[in-house]
Formats: sequence, structure tokens, C-alpha cells
Amino acid sequence: MPNVKITLDGVQYEVDQKKTIIEAARENKVHIPHFCWHDKLSAAGNCRVCLVEVEKMPKLAIACMTQVADGMVVNTKNERVINAREAVLEFILINHPLDCPICDEAGECKLQDYAYKYSKGFSRFVENKVHKPKRVEVGPHVMLDAERCIMCSRCIRFCDEIAGEHQLQFVQRGDRVELTTFPGEALDNQYSMNVVDICPVGALTNKDFRFKSRVWEMSFTDSICHGCARGCNVEIGVRNNEILRLHPRKNDDVNSVWMCDHGRLDTWKSVNAENRIKSPMIRKEGQLVEVGWDEAIAKVASELKSFGKNEIAVLGSAFATNEDNYVFAKFAKEVLGTKNIDFARHLKGENDTVLIRADKTPNAVGAEIVGVHPSESGLSFEKIIAGIKEGKIKAVYALECDFASLPGVEEVLTKLEFLAVHATNENMTTKYADVVFAASTYAEKNGTMTNFQYRVQRIRPAVTTLEQDRALDNFEMSRWDKFASHNDKWGKGPRRDARPSWKIVASIAGVMGTKYKFNNADDVFNEICQKIEGFKGLSFLKVGKKGAALKQTTFAV
Repeated sequence: MPNVKITLDGVQYEVDQKKTIIEAARENKVHIPHFCWHDKLSAAGNCRVCLVEVEKMPKLAIACMTQVADGMVVNTKNERVINAREAVLEFILINHPLDCPICDEAGECKLQDYAYKYSKGFSRFVENKVHKPKRVEVGPHVMLDAERCIMCSRCIRFCDEIAGEHQLQFVQRGDRVELTTFPGEALDNQYSMNVVDICPVGALTNKDFRFKSRVWEMSFTDSICHGCARGCNVEIGVRNNEILRLHPRKNDDVNSVWMCDHGRLDTWKSVNAENRIKSPMIRKEGQLVEVGWDEAIAKVASELKSFGKNEIAVLGSAFATNEDNYVFAKFAKEVLGTKNIDFARHLKGENDTVLIRADKTPNAVGAEIVGVHPSESGLSFEKIIAGIKEGKIKAVYALECDFASLPGVEEVLTKLEFLAVHATNENMTTKYADVVFAASTYAEKNGTMTNFQYRVQRIRPAVTTLEQDRALDNFEMSRWDKFASHNDKWGKGPRRDARPSWKIVASIAGVMGTKYKFNNADDVFNEICQKIEGFKGLSFLKVGKKGAALKQTTFAV
């Protein structure tokens, strides 16, 4: 596209002629304050905070609606612009309640930041403020405080343009304007909570997170959502070693800046749940009893040795990482010698036009690519279940998947002579298990997953386990550094004696006479990148925060 030359605050830039001033400024690291403008929504020109001076124009122009032109000279911070900006902020604050100390948006509020940075710092307004509805449940997940609304219309445009459902609107006029739901509608679309993210003030808040914590008391870790095959990029917010919220992270190649309500609300609560598997367990006298890791590992190694290779089936997991599945497949083929290896698929509903995928697992593509699939003479998942029913498959070793919850599976598990599973939480499969290993959740370990677009993405530990605590205690650091690492990042919340699945499998392989020289997930991923064609040239560093795409044509599975 042809470019034009403009001058921003005395510096000349070459920009796309189709850009507006605010877009051109942003691309060149020149900040223009704004409320109503959002780069993923249409421009509305409501707030007027983005006023700038354009030479030869008689009036100040709003940067979000003014297209650049060749030779344009723009001032974003001269005295005239500063005075106008202060006036706009004073006008916005006239009826805005001064309740920052109790507002959930405090610490993340654009109005709070701009009032501190750009306003005069005092108010000349002495009259009573206009009062509007407070604590209004506009939908099942979102609370509205209409007094805080600055009428930027971001939420309305999001519902119309992204979610595709007209559920919010403005009513009344002048200073009585207020946000409300459209008659007969509730804010209940599958992406409703994105309005909380894009609201520049505390008018729309997350009912689930409301009053749980101040943002400055939390740590934030870059990761991905594991609610479906999309793998939306997220930040995991943690306080006292407990997850309090998930928040979308921008990645235009995956999820733009959005995420669905299911991913935001339902996918992480199992990490904090009461039914977490807290340590390894062995079934004794009909009951699962907590035991030490060495005893559980020895039990599985001993039992697996007692079966023929054709009597054993191993089930990987589309919920586990590439690293977990790779080591598991390696163990199945090199140590057990079985060809009966596959994983359960979890398809539910249909793909929508925004983000949601019918595949409700985060790593089905990755599991298959790294080797979790039957060889020519091996059994697929469906044939493994049939083999159990016929008595041909007598032992099953399974990763992090509640496969007993799938239709027709639970009733055949009683026919097994031995079942060992990795699990993060109690489920239908653990009820039938002879050995249960406490597996780390996606929020407690390092690794990668591959989404439906063949994009490899990182997960990182946001909360810590007992194993990570012990490693931290053994690491050479000062007493103060240890205190800071434990208390500032992790807090004093609950720990589980859980381990990454690849590490558990490697320990069993060691007892059975095969030593894997993996010290961490990075070592496993490096071997994947050496042995599997499509991964060659990658590393954790190259995957980075935004992921790295694989070429689909490189895989023969």
C-alpha cells in the first residue's frame, strides 16, 4: 500500500495512507490517550480524549477518526492539546464516582491512569453528582455499575461486531445517558466477559473475580487456555498460590485479544478444586491409599512386566503436553514394546465463527504428531476398548484423560486386570484405577502444546507444587531471594505433591531398566526437535510468547 510522510511532535514518519492518526502514532510508539478507540473495533469518536492539533486545521481533531495525509504535521502534547485534554477529563470526572479504593478496576483503570497523568488533579465541581443504577446483573457473568460508565460504547460495539449479538445499548440523553441491556435481552453470549477486559473503567466487572484481590497483589504468568483446540493466549492471575482469574493475551495469529467465557471461567478451577489428587495412590483392600512416589512407581513397573506386550495398551492424552506424550510414546515403544497406543478424542458441538472449536482438548494435534497413534498392527482407541471387553487387553496405562467418561467405556473397565492412570483430579477413571499418579496441571508445569492450526505454544508454571518448592529450596540463592521467590510469587497457598507426566514415565522407565536423560521439559522438547521433522529448528526460546507454526506437510502419522 502507498505510504505518506507525516510529522508527529517534530519527528517525521512514513506511514500507510489508510491509517488514522492514532494508528500511525501507535505504530511509531507515540502514545495518544484514548478511551473509546480500540484497535479491534470500529471507531466511534465518543470520548474526545484523543484530541490533537493538526497544522492548518482550524480546530483540534480527534486522532481516532482523522485519516493521515501526506505532509500532515501533528502535535500531540503542546499547550493547546494539553488544555483540551484536561478539560475533557474534567468533564468526564464531573459525574464519575470517586470510589477507586473499592473498585475492582483500580490498578488497571485507564481513567485512573489518565487522571493521574493528564488531568489537573483537582475538581471545580461542587454540585451533587448524577446517580445511576449500581450492582446491576446485566448477564450471568457480568455486573454493571452505571455510575462509572463513561459512555465509550466499546462494550456495545463488541457485542455487535465480534459476538454478533445486539445485547447492550445506551438509553436517555445528556448527562442522564446510561448503559443497559437491549429490551428482552441479557448479556449472555459466549464471549460476554470480553466487555470487562475492554471497559476502560470499572463499569463492567467480572462477577467471578469481583472483590477477590487487588491486581497489584497478584502475579501474572503467560500461558494458554486448554478449553479447546484453539489454545487462546492468556495471562494466569495468581495470589497465594491459587488461580483467581484468566485474562486474554493478545496474539493475532491465534485469538486476537479475545477468549470465550467457558475458557475464562471453567478451565482453571480444577487446579484449585477440593478433588485434586494430592499424592500418588495405590488400591489396597479395595480403597485407594496415598503412598510415596517410589512405591507407586515400583508397583506400576512390576505390574507392567507381568503382561505380554500385546496384552498392554497405553493411552496418551490430548490434555497433556507434547513433552508428556512424546516420552509416553517413547516408553510404550521402547520399554513396553506395545503397538497399542492411541488417545481419546473429545468432540462436542461445532466450531463457531469467532474462536470456539468442537475439539475440547488443547493438544490433539500435538499428541498425534509426537507419536501417540497406533502403528500398522496396533489398536486404535476404539479397538483398545473393544479389546478390553473381549479380554485381549488386560492392562492399560493412561495419561491425563478421563476416558471412562466417554460413552461405552466405563462398563468395560472392570474387566481389566490392571489400570494405572495419571490424573490431576478425581474422576470416573480414577475410580477404577489400581494406581493413580498425581499429575501436574497445565498451570503447574513447563511445556508446549500444538493447536489445531499446527501452532506450537508454551505453557508455564503459574502455581507451584511441593516438588518445585523442594527444587527451589535446594537451589543456591540467598535467604532473602528464597523468601522473595516463595512469598512474592507463590504465596502461602496449598501445594500438591504432583509431578509432570513425562517425569513420572521416565521414572518408571528407569526402574524397568531404561534410563532417559531428561532433566527438565526443555530437554524433552530439544529431543522432539531433533527426532520429529516438523519441529526441527525450534526451541523454547523460539516458541516464545506467541508460539511458532509448524508445516502440516511435514507429518506422516
